[in-house]
Amino acid sequence: MRPAVIFIMLTVMIDAMGIGLMIPVMPDLIREVDGGSLAEAAIWGGILSTTFAVMQFLFGPVVGGLSDRFGRRPVLLITTAIMAADYVVMALAGSIWLLLAGRIVGGITAATQSTAYAFMADISEPGKRTQNFGLVGASFGAGFVLGPIAGGLLAEYGTRAPFWAAAILTAGNCLLGWLVLRETVTDATRRAFEWRRANPFSALKALGKLPGVKQLLLVYFLYSVAFAVYPSVWPYFGQERFGWTPAMIGLSLALFGAVMALVQAGLIRVALHWLGERGTVIAGHVFSIAGYLSLALVPSGAIVLMLTPLAALGGVISPALQGIMSQRVADNAQGELQGALTSVNSLAMILSPMVMTATFARYTGDGAPVYLPGAPFLLAMVLAMLGLVLFVLRPRRKA
Repeated sequence: MRPAVIFIMLTVMIDAMGIGLMIPVMPDLIREVDGGSLAEAAIWGGILSTTFAVMQFLFGPVVGGLSDRFGRRPVLLITTAIMAADYVVMALAGSIWLLLAGRIVGGITAATQSTAYAFMADISEPGKRTQNFGLVGASFGAGFVLGPIAGGLLAEYGTRAPFWAAAILTAGNCLLGWLVLRETVTDATRRAFEWRRANPFSALKALGKLPGVKQLLLVYFLYSVAFAVYPSVWPYFGQERFGWTPAMIGLSLALFGAVMALVQAGLIRVALHWLGERGTVIAGHVFSIAGYLSLALVPSGAIVLMLTPLAALGGVISPALQGIMSQRVADNAQGELQGALTSVNSLAMILSPMVMTATFARYTGDGAPVYLPGAPFLLAMVLAMLGLVLFVLRPRRKA
């Protein structure tokens, strides 16, 4: 495997580690700087996540378009360097407003995944893009294994320790990229940057005109909204439902990430071989629906841990959908496609944290009509069912 591919995988993994490092301590950190109950902390957690996603939505196509014009290397290096500095700011934050400012900057520079996917599209043969996208997804899953474990353990040294760790990892990765990353955008594939195309809504509209892509974007959006229930409410759900500590929350997320990594590194290839891309998307939805229902209703924390991998099997959906769409987009627009998918994912992350945390607070706070901490997972299940129906019906309408 070439060094540049290893760097890309490390970039995505460390990016996921940075997210995973923070998740176990966010409930305690928010209450530390702002006070209030766990339900109120969940609301603020939703606001921080949504702010991050709004910035990512607005700037995702810009960064994707810039990578098509100026190359993957400068985009990756600049955004990674700024992200390292952003972690330092959040490590020093003494108010909820400084944490909010940190999420604004972090959202603007969170372009590593879209550019990484574009890089993999650059170096992949058309028939192998889906499995290479799976490598990127597996790297993200591996980061989610290591990040929550490290975050839970570092929480013993205070709520700020995970942010310092994320800053150090990101800075080191930036240095590695400077040494090994080579440019993949050539004069033949380079395209002029246009603000019109960098508009997130224009990018989505342009891609939506391609045959069959509009429906796939909608399925991808529903999947992303449902899947975001994990980072949105898992730490609050674990504390409220089972009394889990940050370390236990980190271990449970690591279990989920471990299965995700295995699914997207290995199982995706088996699924594609036996089921094809369409069958893989359908199977992934079935596993997701079963997983969400189980997590919502099972009363035992031990059983929840055993059932968590079931939902992680839905991780085959994203690379399979991306592979289908990538085959319908020209080679010189792969960065634009990934930027648009980043925008779709960001739209999901704008909506999902607010909705999921509000649902959690509604069914766990004072005056709840019924005590149901798992209510957000039931909502995610409904969204996954809708996505499955739309995907299954799409070929019939096309035919």
